Amino acid sequence: MGDREVDQQLVLRAQRGDKRAFELLVLKYQRKLGRLLSRWVRDPAEVEDVTQEAFIKAYRALPGFRGESAFYTWLYRIAINTAKNYLAALGRRAPTTTGFDNEEAEGFEDAEQLRDSNTPETELEGKQVAAVVNKAMEALPEDLRTAITLREIEGLSYDEIANVMDCPIGTVRSRIFRAREAIATELRPLLGTEENRRW
Repeated sequence: MGDREVDQQLVLRAQRGDKRAFELLVLKYQRKLGRLLSRWVRDPAEVEDVTQEAFIKAYRALPGFRGESAFYTWLYRIAINTAKNYLAALGRRAPTTTGFDNEEAEGFEDAEQLRDSNTPETELEGKQVAAVVNKAMEALPEDLRTAITLREIEGLSYDEIANVMDCPIGTVRSRIFRAREAIATELRPLLGTEENRRW
């Protein structure tokens, strides 16, 4: 039984009133959801609160969940909306820094040389890449930043991102392409890649 099927079984049990089944879903996704929300909400205590609020909203909305998308895709949508509403209620805009670390920077094709060795030079270069990526992410409009975060950091498919962001898959592809181009433009001088290089 695959991950999605396990989730479906737990959701069905939870919809029938089995609270332990929902607790298992919370245990499974709590850290992942907290990591996702920390991209929008910076304070760890606030992340915990927003994560808990997202699970409460998901629990209340569970009777209406029909399984048309994966449970975690549905949960991510609720969590992102909860974070945005939380920040709006505080009169704050979602922060734009995503906090890439060296490991995450390695997910980018142009950072290939970071994998080769751990010399002081490559460590410094890795930190510079991470700083440039953070700055580039900071400058992205929220829709592009959300799309690229869900794809590159959370590993969601284009279909799942379309469900989370509630938009057509073509829009998702466009947003991710534009975000990658913006980041590539900032990284090219640092990495010495040519203008027409694609990610």
